[in-house]
Amino acid sequence: MGNCVAKSQQAKDSDSDHDVEFAAGNVKLITTKEAWDQYLEEARRDGKIVIANFSATWCGPCKMIAPYYCELSEKYTSMMFLLVDVDELTDFSTSWDIKATPTFFFLEDGQQLDKLVGANKPELQKKIVAINDSLPEYKQ
Repeated sequence: MGNCVAKSQQAKDSDSDHDVEFAAGNVKLITTKEAWDQYLEEARRDGKIVIANFSATWCGPCKMIAPYYCELSEKYTSMMFLLVDVDELTDFSTSWDIKATPTFFFLEDGQQLDKLVGANKPELQKKIVAINDSLPEYKQ
């Protein structure tokens, strides 16, 4: 499936980066480590599973899956959907061993449940549905 490993100069200079809304719907854009910690604490307190999308505005597959990720965030409101721009939070992304974008992490209480690398819509939905189905009904 599609993923990006290196930024090209042409993509970096392109104005088309802003044509796609990466953090729409219920997706929360993470711009600081503090915001990450705050949202993870909120999710832990509320008993929510976190789906973190490590993405980049210049990445074609990231742009392709962004609207779908936003749709999923509106459908599965029992989960918290986060978006981390790997270029904005380089050191933080490196600490998560991001080798390609997009990379999705599925977290419970800050611990990794699962991971998906690449813009694979069917696999992303499959993982979200499986996690959602494993939740107690009162949390769905």
